[in-house]
Amino acid sequence: MSKGQITKAEIAALTQARLTLGPRGRALETSSALRFALDYAQARQAVDSELDVPACADELARLGLAALPAVSAAPDRATYIKRPDLGRSLPEEEALQLAKAGPCDVALVLGDGLSAVAAQLNGPAFLSALATHLSHQGHHVGPVIVARQARVALGDGIARALGARTVVVALGERPGLSAADSLGVYITRNPQPHTPDSARNCISNVREAGLPIEQAAQEAAALIAAMDRLDRSGVALSQALGQAGLLE
Repeated sequence: MSKGQITKAEIAALTQARLTLGPRGRALETSSALRFALDYAQARQAVDSELDVPACADELARLGLAALPAVSAAPDRATYIKRPDLGRSLPEEEALQLAKAGPCDVALVLGDGLSAVAAQLNGPAFLSALATHLSHQGHHVGPVIVARQARVALGDGIARALGARTVVVALGERPGLSAADSLGVYITRNPQPHTPDSARNCISNVREAGLPIEQAAQEAAALIAAMDRLDRSGVALSQALGQAGLLE
């Protein structure tokens, strides 16, 4: 190895991404095959796992936030995975129960998504940090809705039930083969039935090895402040900020 040449171990220390360096024969190295099997098992576990709603509620309470449970129209995990449309739908009886907790300015939702592991590990801390920033902005957030079998669009129905103009949905992202604990945050202004994804703003990879929780909370609070000023979100918000010269 020539002087100054970086080693595979040094590169691996900088990223959790899977690396393939150097010569390869007809099979993977044993260590690589074992790491792949472990990562695959962790990804499967994340997708199949169920959100521990009481534990989330207890952790939120410890952080000073009330919580209410909710569930989408998907009756179980297997159906949720096969029928994404049901995970986006809030049953009428659930909406009626949530309406008793409204109104609020910003609806906060913690959902399992495709990794209950990520929601359990990172969701309460993120929402607590965000709620602090929103309180400083003068927003009333109400209880955190802890939702099972939840897709992003489930937050639209939750926001309408709570009478909120803005909704923040923090849920587990689809696990890859290097990160099963990644939290995604989706923020929507004026959510309506069939709101397109282009009307949402996303902050991704919120976790210990990715975007720090406090930084993600600050970014989310800044987006919500911009939504308050411009009354829009998603692509429309980005375009308006760009025209005003407020985007880097």
